[in-house]
Amino acid sequence: MKDNSSTEVLGDSSKRILLDIIGQLTSGMELARISLPVFILEPLSMLERITNFSAHPNLLLEAIDDDDPESRFISVVRYFLSGWHIKAQGVKKPYNPVLGEFFRCQYKFDDGSKGYYFAEQVSHHPPISAYFFANPQKGLVIKGDLRPKSRFLGNSAATLMHGSTHITMLSRNSEAYDITFPNAYAKGIVIGTMHFEIGGHSTVQCKASDLVCNLDFKTTGLFHSHMNRVHGHIKQLSTGHTLYEITGGWDDKLYIKNTQTKEEKLLLDVNVLHRHELIVEPEERQELNESRRCWSLVTQALNAGDMDTATQEKYNIEERQRQEGDLREQSKKAWSPKYFDLIDDIYTLKCYSSLNINNALEAESMLENTLFQ
Repeated sequence: MKDNSSTEVLGDSSKRILLDIIGQLTSGMELARISLPVFILEPLSMLERITNFSAHPNLLLEAIDDDDPESRFISVVRYFLSGWHIKAQGVKKPYNPVLGEFFRCQYKFDDGSKGYYFAEQVSHHPPISAYFFANPQKGLVIKGDLRPKSRFLGNSAATLMHGSTHITMLSRNSEAYDITFPNAYAKGIVIGTMHFEIGGHSTVQCKASDLVCNLDFKTTGLFHSHMNRVHGHIKQLSTGHTLYEITGGWDDKLYIKNTQTKEEKLLLDVNVLHRHELIVEPEERQELNESRRCWSLVTQALNAGDMDTATQEKYNIEERQRQEGDLREQSKKAWSPKYFDLIDDIYTLKCYSSLNINNALEAESMLENTLFQ
């Protein structure tokens, strides 16, 4: 499938604004402190954008129910690859969350179980988004953080997706899966047609199963003209022996081939997937620093095509954050996250140590009372 939604043609005015900004940059320069024009914004916060990785959580629930470790590992890889096709039209980036901003939502599944997602912006410079997901009835916990670093590369801009996700299947003797992310690129920003790509190396690893999947997301270039391709291998950690090969498009169909039998099967067809509904409180019932309410006026203006108002409202949010930072500096009061602690270099919900995940009803009640009241 050819995905035309990954490209964007800017109007003359927007192109001039972008070129004026680019004229002030040098190759390799970090973009964290550069205020970008609103016409490149996707109208949602990065804290909510992270839920795209779990757009099809039923695939992960199916993995938990699989008794075979190798098949279960392949199902986790399928789940990880299933969310990349969800993206905004054109070349857009989500809002940079303000310090202390948070996003929360719930999931309801056909088997009667519930999922709870919570994310907080725990650092602004450098930007770090910490997130947590749990389905107590299935014994599933996900902890992770995203630490993006944006750089100007001449005719492209890269978002280096540092950070990781840690999936724990408590009902499988706390079997753990550690996942790293590929990078995101906006290409053709000076010459050519501006378009979005994902590229770089990513891994899914499970030490308990002695398995690792190395994934290479391909970007276009002199020797590779096909967009949105991925190539991967599933290997035994202990021996390095390759068991399976993965090929195809992350926005279309992916195939998996057994390297011993040469049998190839369909691993994933994103064209038949349906995004799972997020249950989110109405904005009027959200707290002031909750993502959708925090960015509400910017989102309204962007959706109405009113770039002047969107620019002013974005400035108001950023100015308010600067003033709050100045006040903390004057009072010599250090800021600390409200909901997460950094433990062994992994951001963990503060209430997690008190969460009895072995008692699903008790855990659900605690999560709802602690995070969703």
